[in-house]
Amino acid sequence: MPRLFTSKMAFSAFFLLLALAPFTVYPVFLTKLLCFALFAVAFNLLFGQTGLLSFGHALFFGGAAYVTGYALKVWLLPTEVAILLGVGFAAVAGLVVGALSIQRQGLYFSMITLALAQMFYYACVAAPMTGGDDGLSGIPRGRVAGWFDLADDKTLYYFVLIVFALAFMLVYRITHSPYGQVLRAIRDNEARAISLGYAVRRYKLLAFVQSAALAGLAGSLKVLVFQVATLVDVNWSTSGDVILMALVGGINTALGPLAGAGIVLSLQTHLQGYAQWMPVIQGAVFVLVVTLLPRGIVGGFAGRLARWSRADAPEPAMPAHADGTSDARSNSAT
Repeated sequence: MPRLFTSKMAFSAFFLLLALAPFTVYPVFLTKLLCFALFAVAFNLLFGQTGLLSFGHALFFGGAAYVTGYALKVWLLPTEVAILLGVGFAAVAGLVVGALSIQRQGLYFSMITLALAQMFYYACVAAPMTGGDDGLSGIPRGRVAGWFDLADDKTLYYFVLIVFALAFMLVYRITHSPYGQVLRAIRDNEARAISLGYAVRRYKLLAFVQSAALAGLAGSLKVLVFQVATLVDVNWSTSGDVILMALVGGINTALGPLAGAGIVLSLQTHLQGYAQWMPVIQGAVFVLVVTLLPRGIVGGFAGRLARWSRADAPEPAMPAHADGTSDARSNSAT
């Protein structure tokens, strides 16, 4: 199979498909899909690139959702400023949580992130500004640049699509930079990275803050979609959902988080009438994917495509001698 379908062509076709999708698919579902895909991209930057498994990313996602919603509803700030405040909160929270959690490794790191996220969850339960169990509702979407009214679902979708595309390209650039190579070196062999003179903790902390900020951006955009921020956004189950999305789609792949988000959200949407069975079905899907496709759906497909490309590639011609015979003929003659 000739290698004509390069990564740039694939990404261009992918975003063209997303641009045309609202004409055939419900825009609100697509916008929700982009928000959670961005959330999965943020998690993938931390886990797929750096090898840090966080169980508390709902803190940044839901915390930014609350901050953005409060800024829009109570402070009546412009939409852009409210989103920036949400991202800023997530970045600062990521700095604090990251500084505490990277002191440990492996399961201890994951448990610290979960514990801090649960502390934040109970703080949201008690804080009056979050609305408690009722949450923040009736959050206005506002306008972008004072001109584009986000009350229209398609306008909101294209705004979120632009933000997602910019964030996606930023993460892609990070992963294909020398900085991204250092992160992968830390993931693969941290002791060797330390021996080479890299400040491993600084790199880990920077990756944690970047991932938290992007998760906060996803949470801020999610508030615009549903115009509500609830305790579900900061619950541990939301952290579990993003882990499931990343694993099903494919860790350490560019398009894996979006594929995983699409599969998980589609299951949740079509199985709403079977709420008690939804965790069972999601667990079964996870087991099947991990068993049959350990690298995820996108990772497994990319691996098979690479093998087909190598199998269909023409074999190199044997060098010819001065008399016009090839090495194969000379060897057979002898």
